[in-house]
This record gives sequence, C-alpha cells and structure tokens, in this order.
Amino acid sequence: MSDLEEIYDIPDEPEDLLDLSDSVDRQLPDSLQSESWTNRYERVDIPSIIIDKNLNILWNNAAFSQIFNESAELKNYHITDYFSNLKDIDVLKDIYHSLNEEKTGFSWKGKVLRKNRETRSDVANIIVIPLDFNDMNQPETFSAVLYIVTDEYRQMLRNMFSSLLEASKLKDNDTGNHIERVNRYSRFIAEVLKEEGHHPEIDEDYLEDIGFLAAMHDVGKIGTPDDILNKAGVLEPWERDIMNEHTKNGAYILSTYPNPMAKKIALHHHEKWDGTGYPFGMSNQMIPLCARIVALADVYDALRMRRSYKDAFSHQKTKEIIASLSGSHFDPEITRIFLNNDRNFDKIYISLTDHKL
Repeated sequence: MSDLEEIYDIPDEPEDLLDLSDSVDRQLPDSLQSESWTNRYERVDIPSIIIDKNLNILWNNAAFSQIFNESAELKNYHITDYFSNLKDIDVLKDIYHSLNEEKTGFSWKGKVLRKNRETRSDVANIIVIPLDFNDMNQPETFSAVLYIVTDEYRQMLRNMFSSLLEASKLKDNDTGNHIERVNRYSRFIAEVLKEEGHHPEIDEDYLEDIGFLAAMHDVGKIGTPDDILNKAGVLEPWERDIMNEHTKNGAYILSTYPNPMAKKIALHHHEKWDGTGYPFGMSNQMIPLCARIVALADVYDALRMRRSYKDAFSHQKTKEIIASLSGSHFDPEITRIFLNNDRNFDKIYISLTDHKL
C-alpha cells in the first residue's frame, strides 16, 4: 500500500469503494448546518448536491430535485446508487483519487448518467470541489454542481451517426426510406417487447436508440467494392465472402462510438436463430436482442423492395416467407410479434414507399 493510500484509507480492492457508504455517519458537518447557510445554498438554481469523502450524498437542493423529478431528499444514497455510470470501477477510482489528491485541487469533473426505465436517461456534466476541510487541511465534504446536457449529448451522437449514414448511402442502392422504415419496424417490435415485460433491458432509452441505430446495420458496406455491392446477378462464393465482411467492417467503424448498440447491430444482424448465420454462427439468445430485432425488420423490408435482381414482393407473400423462417432464421418470439401485428409493418412500408404501388 502506498503512502497516499495509507493517508486516505483507499481500499486495497477497487470493488471495496462501493461498500464505503456503510462506514460513515451521513451527516452534514456542523459548519454547514446553520439555517442561514442552508437557506443561501437552497436558493441556488443550479442542481447541486453535497457529498462526503466516501461519496455519500448528504444533501441536495431544490433545483436538483426538480431537474431529476425527485420528490424526496437523497440523503442515504451513495452517489453510485443514483448515477449508474459511476459504478464503473475505473471511473470510481478516478473520482476517489482525484478528491483525495492535492495536485488535482481535491476536485473532479466528468459526466454522470441517471437512468430511469420509464423515461429517457439524463446526462449531465458534473464538477466536484471541496467545501469543508478538517484540521489536517483535508477535505471532508464536497459540493457537486451539475449541468444537464442530455439533448446536446444525444444530438452530438446523432450527428456523428448521420454523417456515417450519408456516406454509406453513396455506396449502396438502398434508399433513405429503406433506412427509415427499418428504424420504424425495429422500434415497433421493441415497444411490443417492452409492453410484454419479458426483457427488462428495454427501457425508454432502448426504444429511442434502436429507433435510430437500426439504420446503422449496413454501414460496413462502405468498405465493400462497388462491383460486388452493385452486381445485378448472383454473387460468386468468393464475392459472397467479401460481401459478408460488411458486418465486421461495420463493427470496426462503430467500435469507438459511445453507444454499443450500433456496433452490436452492425456485427450481428446476419446471425440466425439456428446458428447458420454469419459472421460467427451465433444462435438463440447468444445473438444480441437488438440484432435479432433488426434482422427481421431488415429482411421484411428487403423482400418488399424492388431490386435489380427481383420484383417487390407483396405484404402477404413476405409474411408467409417470414413465418416459414421462424425458429431457423428468426427468433420465434420476434416472429410472433410480427405475425400478430403484421398490418402495422405494411402500413409503415406504404407510408414510406419508394415507388407507386
């Protein structure tokens, strides 16, 4: 153990940081309990909290409660209980060390994420600075102020993804309407799954994300040669191998993007329920749910579309084909949702059709 860890009692194992909330008395220090001080701080209209050196929340102001729709004070929360992204042990260690090191000014700044299954997540910039020091001139409590950047953050991500989509459309014959239809089908399936309640990972963020990121499924075709991508006839086996690489290319392109759903969709949307798909031959629940959803949405739209090598199929014919592939190509649960709600898919296709029917 280093001298620093001895002085500040930083746990030997990083995971122990999550247990510190039970080791202290969660009270504001005497110097901060006067009514005049509390009244002044309460009037600040910037969302603010006070935490101790072990990251326990001791107090929050009214602006914080209003922004995050809290009806009660947050005393007795550990900060990781409230902001889910801070459970990442590397982030947590960075916070803890920063608040205990003079060279950082006993301060830390970063982003926090507040998740809620029934509403969109909130993203905020946060800065934490010392508020009260002990006799050894070490901070005992900290003030943390937050600035909500949810809309700005989401718009930044969408702008990045949209740039890639525009580039991919220059390479592929698929239209913007195809991309939007796949988004609509995918979100609809996810909404039904959420209503049925069997997939707790589907929350409002998931619905919004898949309703935009499904469009990223074929972004890897940016790396596919034009003569293969636009070939009118049947691909030779070696050409098919090159075409299939678009899944891995898409995952590579999206590997550094903040939302992992985009990478999962690009990499796995050609996997099949029975394990005969590509690139890895994954099967059943091994395939990410978002990719299983997009797989059906993409095939439905591809069958409905007129291509250089095929006429457009009717909704009824497409429905029969997808039904026949339940349990082999497609997840039976997702196929069931499609078959029970197939007219919704037809309506989406017609409303965003590329040609007169």
